[in-house]
Amino acid sequence: MRDMHPDVPAPAPLDTATWPEVAASGPALAVPVGSLEQHGPHLPLDTDTRIATAVARVLPGLRLAPAIGYGASGEHEGFAGTVSLGTEALRTLVVEYGRSACRWSPRLLFVNGHGGNAPALAEAVALLRYEGRDAAWVPCAVPGADAHAGRTETALLLHLSPEVVHTDRIEAGDTRPIAELMPRLRDGGVAAVSANGVLGDPRTADAAEGARVFEQMCALAAAAVNRWNPDTRGMLR
Repeated sequence: MRDMHPDVPAPAPLDTATWPEVAASGPALAVPVGSLEQHGPHLPLDTDTRIATAVARVLPGLRLAPAIGYGASGEHEGFAGTVSLGTEALRTLVVEYGRSACRWSPRLLFVNGHGGNAPALAEAVALLRYEGRDAAWVPCAVPGADAHAGRTETALLLHLSPEVVHTDRIEAGDTRPIAELMPRLRDGGVAAVSANGVLGDPRTADAAEGARVFEQMCALAAAAVNRWNPDTRGMLR
């Protein structure tokens, strides 16, 4: 959706650029941060990374960096396939990434696709900013989204990557409000409340809804980037 800013040419992604090209452009970077975690029986383990990368790709004036594809996903470790770095390791990774990249990049934005990464990003980016680096982070979020592998994420994947959605396996999970589930989630993770790993009901999701959600998500992130007003945790508002 670079057509949000059709007059701004998209720079080549960081991993396909050469070092002289990078040195000549002095690029600001958008770094997707996702996860490798269960997303029910119908969505791939890299769902959060896919969404974060898609949003990061359209943000104006930023060169897309390869994603950090592992996050803090301990609440999903009751399901096969989940690999969690944990908050402390992710915090250290983001700090060291920022210290290195900011040697040649004047500005650094982490685009977060997984809510469990937020504490690590907040601590890491706050430290980077304290050290004098122009770093920030922004969540891939829209008002009214459901919790996990439900209607919102399923609609997004039907729009972004329909070929990876197992539509024949879509089924409802626990549809109770997240506030009601939180005590058991804290104690036992998602497996304690949902046998299939879904929080919400994805059965009515469709690609058209996903396109609308994605457009809103990108617009909110782009507006935050344009304002570039990080709060005390380094998050763009």
